[in-house]
Amino acid sequence: MTNTQTLATTPFHSYHVENGAKMVDFAGWDMPLMYRSIMEEHKQVRTSGGLFDVSHMGRLKFTGKDACKILDRLCTRQIHGMQDGQIRYSIICNAHGGCRDDVLVYKNKDNDYLMVCNGANRAKILNHIEEHRGEFSFKLKDETEATAMIALQGPKVMELLGIVSKEVPELKRYRFLMKNLLITKIMISRTGYTGEDGVEVILPAKFAAKGIEMLLKNMGEDANMAIIKPTGLAARDSLRLEAGMPLYGHELTEEIDPLSAGLAFAVKLDKGVGENEAEPFIGQNALLSIAENGSGKKLVGLTLEGKRSPRQHMHVLSEGSVIGEVTSGCLSPTFGYAIAMAYIPDDFDGETVELDFGKKNLAATIVPLPFYKA
Repeated sequence: MTNTQTLATTPFHSYHVENGAKMVDFAGWDMPLMYRSIMEEHKQVRTSGGLFDVSHMGRLKFTGKDACKILDRLCTRQIHGMQDGQIRYSIICNAHGGCRDDVLVYKNKDNDYLMVCNGANRAKILNHIEEHRGEFSFKLKDETEATAMIALQGPKVMELLGIVSKEVPELKRYRFLMKNLLITKIMISRTGYTGEDGVEVILPAKFAAKGIEMLLKNMGEDANMAIIKPTGLAARDSLRLEAGMPLYGHELTEEIDPLSAGLAFAVKLDKGVGENEAEPFIGQNALLSIAENGSGKKLVGLTLEGKRSPRQHMHVLSEGSVIGEVTSGCLSPTFGYAIAMAYIPDDFDGETVELDFGKKNLAATIVPLPFYKA
């Protein structure tokens, strides 16, 4: 795809263009890569606040008497027993335990749930749901194009939101509420993908542009001294990398299981066992075997001296032999040196490795994830 006529656009497209964004094809959507510079936008989020358009993410609504059951069948995390207004991060696996996607599941009330999936995986996940529909009685509605989604992230965001709402700053992490805006309702969740505090907002597409304009105006935003500035997808990637958060297609793939990716917290291996009433999930037996026997690999953090940025698929070496592969890397705007995530053998107990930069190998130190914690 080479022109915007062949790309999907979000309700904020004109906002991006008016603010000078460099637009790129991202999973079939015309999205802002950056507005000013990656470094400036990254530091803006770490020190103050950034506004991200994440409307390309899939938003799938599940309703009906078996909505919870099908979600438990799809998700590694337990959905049965969630409270109204609660959100859970989960993985959707294939039968072999590989990751088909990572998602957020929101419970509005009994028999009423929302799943947010990665934009590039929306069609795949829709097909996956239909493949495993079975005898479950539920309705599935793809609300992606009828809604919009933004993220407001940064250490000053919640204080600013307190100007327009007393309830939002009181929200606990991974909780959401519904608020009135204009003549509609919007969903505000205390979630994000940057390592900073903040919220994500879902609202009807037809009210999106006006709604955000009103929100920023009510918070007293001034274009020249903005606490919250528009931020592109490039900074979103470097922010999530510093925070040690996985990205589908990098740390997560159909061949990588969530246990190897360090996501054991999002896997409930006893679903449907004994007194647990939750539906067992697809890939559960495979992950039980991996939990018992290991997968042979683990995800680690790497730091390098200097400013050469590691790249995905770069070889990780020990004593001249390839032992692993980089999944993501960047020159960290926060720390000023290069960082990366990589898979290496789970029995490797060394403290240093080398990365193959082509003409030269550079030393890297193995460090715990995340690199950054607010």
